[in-house]
Amino acid sequence: MQTQTAADALTLQFLAWVAERPRTYGDAMDRWRTSCPRLSIWEDALIERLVQLENRDGKPRDASDVTLTRRGRALLNTR
Repeated sequence: MQTQTAADALTLQFLAWVAERPRTYGDAMDRWRTSCPRLSIWEDALIERLVQLENRDGKPRDASDVTLTRRGRALLNTR
């Protein structure tokens, strides 16, 4: 049995937050940006391909949608 770390718990919280309602890159940066290298939840979720940015209609980056990937949704649903 694998022990869940604080970062794992925050990642699941972040994924649930994204899934709760439509979010933008600006929303995510306001809520989840950190300068602590040990708690890089946003960056880790992007690197692990749990979330993605979708920019439709040439919106500014802050208005780009943040959505769960299939992998992110699967992780969230298994916990």
